[in-house]
Amino acid sequence: MKRKERVREVEYDYQPWFYLHLPDPHRHAEMIEGLESLYRVEECTFQTIYGELDGYKIYCDVKDLRKVAEKIELQTRFQVKLYNVDVRLDQRFFAERRLISDEERFSIDGVPELKTAKVEVKGEKSYPAVKNRIVEVRVNGEVLKGSEREIIQELSSQIESLDPDVILFLHADYWMRFILARARKYGIDTKISRNGRYRKLGSKSYFSYGRVVYRPSAYLPAGRVLIDTANSFNYKEGGLEGVFLASRLACIPANYAARFTPGTLISSYEVYEALKRDIAVPFRKFDAERLRSFEELKMADRGGMIFQPRPGVYENVYQLDFVSMYPSIIVKWNLSPETIASNNGKKGFLPLVLEPLLNLRLETRKMKKIEPKYERLDSILKWMLVTCFGYTGYKNARFGRIEVHEAITRVGREVLIRTKEIAESMGFEVLHGIVDCLWLRGEKIEELREVVEKETGLLTGIDSFSWIVFLPMKDETGAYNRYYGRLRDGSMKVRGVAARRGDTPEYIRKMQMEMFDVMAKARSVEEIQKVKSRLIRIYHDYKDKLRRGDVNPEQLAINRRISKLEYSRMCAEASVIEVYKKLGIAVSPGMNVSFVVVDARKWIVEAPWEAAGYDEEYYTGLLDKVWDKLIFAFW
Repeated sequence: MKRKERVREVEYDYQPWFYLHLPDPHRHAEMIEGLESLYRVEECTFQTIYGELDGYKIYCDVKDLRKVAEKIELQTRFQVKLYNVDVRLDQRFFAERRLISDEERFSIDGVPELKTAKVEVKGEKSYPAVKNRIVEVRVNGEVLKGSEREIIQELSSQIESLDPDVILFLHADYWMRFILARARKYGIDTKISRNGRYRKLGSKSYFSYGRVVYRPSAYLPAGRVLIDTANSFNYKEGGLEGVFLASRLACIPANYAARFTPGTLISSYEVYEALKRDIAVPFRKFDAERLRSFEELKMADRGGMIFQPRPGVYENVYQLDFVSMYPSIIVKWNLSPETIASNNGKKGFLPLVLEPLLNLRLETRKMKKIEPKYERLDSILKWMLVTCFGYTGYKNARFGRIEVHEAITRVGREVLIRTKEIAESMGFEVLHGIVDCLWLRGEKIEELREVVEKETGLLTGIDSFSWIVFLPMKDETGAYNRYYGRLRDGSMKVRGVAARRGDTPEYIRKMQMEMFDVMAKARSVEEIQKVKSRLIRIYHDYKDKLRRGDVNPEQLAINRRISKLEYSRMCAEASVIEVYKKLGIAVSPGMNVSFVVVDARKWIVEAPWEAAGYDEEYYTGLLDKVWDKLIFAFW
């Protein structure tokens, strides 16, 4: 798609509506009459995933939708089912008018030709969370200097001159608040928005997958895409191509696609697919789970299958991995809320809408082997499909139900056990297995793969390791998800180790990655022994430098997500909250904080940009823990 013209703003008159279903409408006749006196009300029959319902279509202003729906709930004492109340208006508009075709939505070559600008701001303080003053801005590498007022004015001129469609802005969601506030003070129009308007995406703390997450507020410019390149997970995984693909699939603006979690993306995708099919989207969840006995729960809720490995070093190992296993199970076994309740052979909603997404992922997975540019598209699709399973068990998911979640894991367990049996019958030794993959030793891996795919109906992938190390837990039994190994192509695959953890200081991460680079040159267990002396030298170099106090404290910064603002015990999180408060930095649950440990015994910490020293003994201990994981390969 070529960029043919400037972005134009078009306005439409649009009045949304929502559906209302009452089990006994005669009991609420007065309420219906009251609604008819205030709003346009039509009797109708509408479609849900469970079938048709009789009810009413209530038209009202955008600002009144939710308010009216909540009053109806109170009036009926929640004996009502409401649909299409809080659906995004842009999604509704596109779906109702069929403004985008499936051919365009599911194209992996549909990235438009866009003009891009890269912006980076340097503040007086190096860490973006602190109260700051702009000292320098770079636009496409060109340095803008002067007073703060002059820098913001020049930034405005540069943006107006370049007229970019996309602005890739490091720490945009922090600096935009700051820039807009300063621009108002100086009377400057920043030109970052094409029409001077911004939509504010509010900050919030929320609970997701067992942890509290914080999303900072953001100012989204009209007419342009603004991506926070430091904090956008979807951009880091999928690049611009991935963000725009997610935007098309979920039919949401790219500014939101860059900031939403993969779970919100898949949820938005399902909502759009429902709207496109004229299926009503429930306002409140009413089918999360039926009442069941303890015995039923005990039998059903067993989660994924895991085979515990024996710690050690193994040569010539294959990893047989099912491709998008859980989404594939949803499609193949026709698992959906309405089919679990009553499977009449008709294809369920979830299999129907996930199948094209799954097929698209299989296409990008194949294409990335030929052309690297598809790697990023494959990554964003992988994350959307991974989270679609979790959302089936989420209590507030629009189209989720816990029985579907349990059925998926049940089938997954059966598939993994059957695959293990097939492998062992063909002479393979099963070393480890976790949910959707097995680690095996044996011959004729392609023959095994062919048999498994034929019998299970699921596609697989194979990774071939020269050697792999399964690490132990504290009790010396095998850890389920901590390993590292060398693939046949010479690259290292690492999981669950310090270098993969978000709270590992950069100095320690750098040491471990340097060691992995050395180990990657060893093509066998015998050759690993030959690089031991080099690893020992690296370890001692890093340790000696740490003990001499020659490490920049910022390289030892630990990043943690805080789950609450008050702690009952002395810990690093409690200390860093107090440090941030003294610096005037607002802290919210789920926010990432950064600190350097100055005294671990008393949990005295400092902000990285303020720290003048560090606790050598504490950081030496962290370094030793990493070394223990590496030296395990030589035992």
